[in-house]
Amino acid sequence: MATYLVTGTNRGIGYEYCKQLQQRGDRVIAICRTPSEDLKRLGVQVEPDIDITDDESIAVLVQRLQNTALDVLINNAGIFERVTLDGLDVDSIRRQFEVNALGPLRLTQALLPNLQAGSKVVLMTSRMGSIADNTSGGSYGYRMSKVALSMAGKSLSHDLKPRGIAVAILHPGLVQTQMTGFTASGITPTQSVTGLLERIDALTLENSGTFWHANGDVLPW
Repeated sequence: MATYLVTGTNRGIGYEYCKQLQQRGDRVIAICRTPSEDLKRLGVQVEPDIDITDDESIAVLVQRLQNTALDVLINNAGIFERVTLDGLDVDSIRRQFEVNALGPLRLTQALLPNLQAGSKVVLMTSRMGSIADNTSGGSYGYRMSKVALSMAGKSLSHDLKPRGIAVAILHPGLVQTQMTGFTASGITPTQSVTGLLERIDALTLENSGTFWHANGDVLPW
């Protein structure tokens, strides 16, 4: 049984991670600000009132998790706020950077004492953060913050390799969640997380730092 810590777990992909991991017998530590009733009913270890953009909140989590060894840290928490060129909202862009890019980096750094050789770090980025794949423009805050997150993941893959810790940079696909307005053209959270866990299970020091689609495709930067 491995121990997984997952952020952003009250709904969507984060909740589905917790559900599938719990079903396969792994220990799950679910991090969120406010747990949903569905999350409470799962029977996993819920750590509420944690804001990954706040150093004091992260310090509280670190204190709660003293002496808890983590096999996998899944940085899933994120927000999407639509920002167009005509309606440029710099505050929104900053907010998305804080949650989507800086939050996962500061949490990973804070939890390094809980990781050991053989542990894995997962960053949930997005294909919308691929520069080469950007054919439609817009979504400035989300795209820019996810590019930054992917770069953080690549740097982490180098910095953590001497410690024996591998890093995955993952795109979940277009998923039917509240963030996407439950788009009819997307896949279900179940389908997405099934693929994501396959990528995580196959993660090694040799393929650390790769930008993967949940379906296994290697995505362009």
